[in-house]
Amino acid sequence: MKIKLEKDKHPFKGAIMLYDKGATVKNRFTGQATELNALELSIYDTIKGCEQFEDYENVRLGLDWFMKFNANAYMILLD
Repeated sequence: MKIKLEKDKHPFKGAIMLYDKGATVKNRFTGQATELNALELSIYDTIKGCEQFEDYENVRLGLDWFMKFNANAYMILLD
């Protein structure tokens, strides 16, 4: 499956909750933190929700988006 990833648009197949504000997010295992903007935070939370429901197709879409548009946050939070 190949989709075009856009920086200002979420990569998921369905609608997601989009936040108005970003936040600082901490990796629960390492304690490292990074600042995410509103879209990044929305995508991050969707990835985590998809992991819980074993929706690995959407997890992969979200991870690919982070690797492309915010590699630093990917390495801190998702790698």
